[in-house]
Amino acid sequence: MPDETLAQPAPVEIRIENLSIAFDRTEVLKDIDLVIEPGEFFAFLGPSGSGKSTLLRAIAGFGPRPSGSIRIDGEDVAGLPPYQRNVGMVFQSYALWPHMTVRKNVAFGLEERRVPAAEIRRRVDEALDTVGLSDLAERRPSQLSGGQQQRVALARTIVIRPRVLLLDEPLSNLDANLRIQMRHEIHSLQRQLGLTTVFVTHDQEEANTMADRIAVLNDKILQQIGAPMALYDKPRNLFVAEFLGTTNAIPGAVVNGLFKADGGIEVPASNAPTDGKVLVFRPQNALVERADQASNGDVVRFEGHVSHMEFLGSIIRYTVEVGPHRVLVDEPHRTGIMPVGTGEKVLLRLDPAQTVVLAN
Repeated sequence: MPDETLAQPAPVEIRIENLSIAFDRTEVLKDIDLVIEPGEFFAFLGPSGSGKSTLLRAIAGFGPRPSGSIRIDGEDVAGLPPYQRNVGMVFQSYALWPHMTVRKNVAFGLEERRVPAAEIRRRVDEALDTVGLSDLAERRPSQLSGGQQQRVALARTIVIRPRVLLLDEPLSNLDANLRIQMRHEIHSLQRQLGLTTVFVTHDQEEANTMADRIAVLNDKILQQIGAPMALYDKPRNLFVAEFLGTTNAIPGAVVNGLFKADGGIEVPASNAPTDGKVLVFRPQNALVERADQASNGDVVRFEGHVSHMEFLGSIIRYTVEVGPHRVLVDEPHRTGIMPVGTGEKVLLRLDPAQTVVLAN
């Protein structure tokens, strides 16, 4: 646990109400409403141009003044400049001073706040110890790896004891292996400090593994908020379903409690919206069965044939043609079990409980 002198303020709530932002006459965010709980690790997830970075920067105080309100611990900060909000932001580029040592980079914010020299030394030492960089305090950024530079940026942020920690694509400049290591380290640090933390990413895996909840944005608006598993299993619309991972989407209609589509597809859908138009399910939630090995159970089956098979190491991915539809099925690879061959006729087995019917 961090030393008491590095103790952060109590975690705070962030409440955004009816927020819209425009650059000149171009609207980039529209009617955003969300609440980030005290101490929560919260992600803004979306494709490029969805408005996620603009929303993060609005919390920090950068960019045009939004309409609506941004409340941090009950205080509306929408009209305040960044230096009056007491939030800490780690930029995608890290924004380290190349001519300064690690120690001087971390101390910079405290020096700007005219903190006494002895207090600066103590807090800088504690911040560097927290991120594991005490031995590199006298190096310059060019002498550090990407992961070490990321830790310097984090230390420089937490040393000022912000109310909120903001992370803008924090791992995008790192290679794949280092990304995995750093996301564990950042998550651990956030839990250690208890800071309300918001980060922006376009990477679904980062959001799923780090965030308590995710806000999915696209086309200026908030599409859905929820825990990672809830969003993945129960997407609100087709965009969320497809953005959060590989999915099958079969067009059709709900008729008398059944979802019906070409190719003989009929799936019980008693809880589906009456205007449901798309049946959605993940590749791992379907099974391929040889016609002579079909098992019983509370499932539905459709006739098809395998048009393509890919060996992906841990899984085998089949493309199954069911009428006019191409369906992806992922099955675990097991040593000694021969996969179904290309061109082979099969039954596609599907549990209705693993499906979602969407209106759009």
